[in-house]
Order: sequence, then structure tokens, then C-alpha cells
Amino acid sequence: EVQLVESGGGLVQTGGSLRLSCAASGFTFDNFAIAWFRQAPGKEREGVSCMSGNDGHTNYADSVKGRFTMSSDNAKKMVYLQMNSLEPEDTAVYYCAGAPGECSGPYPILIDMSSLWGKGTLVTVSS
Repeated sequence: EVQLVESGGGLVQTGGSLRLSCAASGFTFDNFAIAWFRQAPGKEREGVSCMSGNDGHTNYADSVKGRFTMSSDNAKKMVYLQMNSLEPEDTAVYYCAGAPGECSGPYPILIDMSSLWGKGTLVTVSS
């Protein structure tokens, strides 16, 4: 089965850290852009980071640059999002997503709602 499954969310205080994981199955990262999105209550889903499957180059949204780091373990088919210096504004459901092709900024070029999405993991940052 082709799927993405996120884990690692939780409650953390301002300034704390969390590492999210995304387990991929049923496909390889080659020629795929893998991304992290988030959606806060009452807001639109936004791209956080996007990694090219071909060369591992990663782009970040301005709001998380210097605080978040995306990485992958292709052998394990795992993607990670290390989140440091968390702020209440980072509170959201975080989704892992994949689409063929490359990234454009923190978004896969070909991403849409029919692409491959995980079900999300909730991150809550308390003030």
C-alpha cells in the first residue's frame, strides 16, 4: 500500500523541541518531492519544507528557517522534521506529503489534494 504515516507530535513549551517522523511505504523517494505542511486552526494549509528526492536539496518557509531542519533516511524510507525553538505560532497539525517532480520553495511543484498525504500529527506549543 502506498502511504505516508506521521508520528512524533505532542505538547511542548515555548522554546522546546520536537522531532516529527514520516514513514513512507509503497514507493521510493527517487523522482519525488517530499514535503512537510502544517495547518493551524482557522488557517489555510501552508508549506513548511520540501526536499527533492533526486538530490536531497531542501527549501524552507521563511517562518521556520533556522529553527526547523528536514532530513531523510532513504534506506529506511523515513523523513524527519526537527523543530527547535518552537513558538505558539507553530501550533498546528503537521502533514507529510509527496508528489512526483521537484520542489518550488517549500512546496512540491505538482502537489494537490489528490497527491499522497499522511493523516497528520498534532503539535501544540504552550506559551
